[in-house]
Order: sequence, then C-alpha cells, then structure tokens
Amino acid sequence: MSKNTAFITQTAAIGAVYVVLTLVFAPFSYGEVQVRISEALTILPFFTPAAVPGLFVGCFLANFIGGAVLPDVIFGSIATLLGAVGTYCLRSSRWLAPLPPILANTVIVPFVLKYAYGVPLPIPLLMVFIAIGEIISCYLLGEILLSALSSRTGYIFRKTA
Repeated sequence: MSKNTAFITQTAAIGAVYVVLTLVFAPFSYGEVQVRISEALTILPFFTPAAVPGLFVGCFLANFIGGAVLPDVIFGSIATLLGAVGTYCLRSSRWLAPLPPILANTVIVPFVLKYAYGVPLPIPLLMVFIAIGEIISCYLLGEILLSALSSRTGYIFRKTA
C-alpha cells in the first residue's frame, strides 16, 4: 500500500470513528455539559499526521449530521482542528499531547454555546463545563487509548519522529 493510500485510509477511518462515537453517544456529545467520547481520538495525532484531517472532517460531519447550527459546525470543527494540530506538535510529550484539544475547545465552544445557541449561562461557567468534559475525554479516555495503542507491537499507526 502506498503512503498516500495509507494516509487517506487512516484519515477516513479516524473521521468515521469520530462520527460514529459522537452520534452513538449523542446525549453526552452536545450541549453545555458534554463529555464527547469521540474527543479521546484527539490523541491520535500523537501517532499519525493522518489524524489531523480525520478529526477535523469527523467533527464537521458529526456536528452537521447531529443537527448543530452552522456556527457550531464551523467553529466546533475549527476547535478540533486546532487541538489536533497542537497534539501533533506536542507528540514528543505524552503528558502534554492531550492539552491542545482541551484548551481549544474550552476557549471556542463556550462562545458558540452562548451566541449561536443562546445558552443563558455566563461564558466563564461554560468554560468550566467544557473543560471538565474535555479533561475526561482527552486526558482520561485519551490516555487510556494512548496506552492501549502504545502497548501493542502491531498497532496500525507508527509514531512519527
């Protein structure tokens, strides 16, 4: 399999898994208090650059299919993209790698909730809610995923230098 084919295949698979996890766990994936299980996948840029576009497209499609308003589809996807790029940039540090998605979503998503959905809560409180959900998804679940993939000798992703 060529490198391009492998990259596209990984990108598509990651995007598809993100969509499925988001929609299957929809009651926890949307709203002012959310623990998006699919955000655990934001650790995957630690292993492969194909995860960056895969997560972006997956989030875009999950928000679109899930019935999100246009600003959420756009800015929520951008938050995930920024987080994925940050994780890729911090892939040399296992403990810092989950931090960018937490920060990107904590800063961007509360403004979407406030101004696109009219959530009446103050932005600092929304930031706390989003940060808690992201910490659970990215640090707790993401670290479990990272450990599982790292401990396998035959995992499909190869850590890039």
